[in-house]
Amino acid sequence: MARATFWNMIAKKYARDPVADQPSYEKKLAMTQAHLTPEMRLLEVGCGTGTTALYHAPKVAHIDATDFSSAMIAIARGKAKDQGITNVDFRITSLGDLPEAGSYDMALALSFLHLIDDPEAGLQKLSAQVKPGGYVVSSTVCMGDMAGLLPKIVPWIGKTGLLPKVVPITRDRLLAAHRSAGLEVVEEFRPRPDASVFLITQKPG
Repeated sequence: MARATFWNMIAKKYARDPVADQPSYEKKLAMTQAHLTPEMRLLEVGCGTGTTALYHAPKVAHIDATDFSSAMIAIARGKAKDQGITNVDFRITSLGDLPEAGSYDMALALSFLHLIDDPEAGLQKLSAQVKPGGYVVSSTVCMGDMAGLLPKIVPWIGKTGLLPKVVPITRDRLLAAHRSAGLEVVEEFRPRPDASVFLITQKPG
């Protein structure tokens, strides 16, 4: 798969690079952890090298963390071993290959929805993964809200295979997609107009 090949190639650099906006990342972690309880089971799709899953692991019973990049998952497994964390299962798989589980208390899709062809279908799939009363947490680059040439250039480059394909979704479309998936917005955080939109949404119970 071309997209997996790209992420496999950059996995080591991705793991070394610092978070671009550490204060905002830490706020998102804290907002998420405010909804976590020790008995919860979490799913994370597009988990990358596992940093977020490993951060939340001590607060919950179990996390299934998935990514289609084998190199990313290998790094994540190494980090879990080094940290002595045993309640995270890192698996190589894509969102489309997950069963209609309906058994998770929370699903995480961080820096993910703008990288899949159909964000609406992705949210429908994520909503199906969580129990009634469960949460879907997402952080999405809304390039469709940005001015200038960037929203036009980046999706075009994605078509060439030189970079991942990016869907130029807008915040309005993102919110509508969550509503269509049967999810209600509990919290929203966007530190700047050009920053990712972070949402904690809930499936009515």
